[in-house]
Amino acid sequence: MKISARNQLKGTVKSIQTGAVNSEVTIELSGGEQIASIITNEAVKSLDLKVGSTAYAIVKASSVMLAVD
Repeated sequence: MKISARNQLKGTVKSIQTGAVNSEVTIELSGGEQIASIITNEAVKSLDLKVGSTAYAIVKASSVMLAVD
């Protein structure tokens, strides 16, 4: 896989919550952090995503906001 996005987070699929049209896929990263993505049910099927499989969360954004308390 080659992709221009620099923020590629490799992890393991922890859960897939399937809705009528979209699914929420949660990936656990190596440090224990989790990241979720909403993708179409068709994308889940075409990527053959299953709990326990390896997947990449790829973040492509023009800006990143930070906050503190």
